[in-house]
Amino acid sequence: MPRAAQTELGGSSASAAGTQTLLRGLKVLECVAAGVSDVQGIAAALGTPRSTTHRILSSLVAARYLHHMPHKGYLLGPMPIHLGNRALEQRPLVAIAQPYCEALSRQTGDTVHLGIVDGSEVVYLVKISGTRGFEMRSRVGQRMPLATTGVGKALMLDMPESRWRSLYDAAAAANARNPERPPIPDWDLFLERMRGYQKRGLVFDLEENEAGIRCTGAPVRDMDRRVVAAVSLASASPFMPETRLEEVAPLVRDAALAVSRELGWTE
Repeated sequence: MPRAAQTELGGSSASAAGTQTLLRGLKVLECVAAGVSDVQGIAAALGTPRSTTHRILSSLVAARYLHHMPHKGYLLGPMPIHLGNRALEQRPLVAIAQPYCEALSRQTGDTVHLGIVDGSEVVYLVKISGTRGFEMRSRVGQRMPLATTGVGKALMLDMPESRWRSLYDAAAAANARNPERPPIPDWDLFLERMRGYQKRGLVFDLEENEAGIRCTGAPVRDMDRRVVAAVSLASASPFMPETRLEEVAPLVRDAALAVSRELGWTE
């Protein structure tokens, strides 16, 4: 075989091996982020021998992508935190919405979220904690079913009802896998509420996502009038009876509209 052909084949093989190693490393980070912290569990997820898994883990620890705690396993290291913060800084939506979310939280004392759609889930991009002495379990980067969250239902407002049904079914299936989650309303009630929310341009979460937590949400639109994000305001039910939900809902809508205008939306 000519030397040039050997070099080309060798380079192709090395490239493929490098790509495989990279993908395995990324898979390890996803596993650890999901809570799989032991070598055995990570090796099973990758389908690799323990020796290969150890080498990947050691490389990621050395590069500060992972942190190893003896007798406890692996945690995400400082590098993913740094990259995650940079990613948020580089998203125009987050930079634009953050001040409005902070102002809404200061005005009400409640927790404010901003989220976007990813498949059948909402991904939280902003969380501003309230000042009422309790902390919600939500966090930036967390995913929750669209159909059970205030942010999620606001993101659904422009979707067809057929899409509502598939998202409702996905949320019901997720709840069935987690008995700690509150029961989801039956489909007829859910549909009736969503139709009402669509007319108002506002949604409510009546302890459907987290027991004892109520919230209201509103969609954020871009210059093409598409729903690209949503803002919600949440608090513990003693601080958020239905009368107060109605009182704060216009404030949430105003914040969402302000962000929409910044993105180029016009009435």
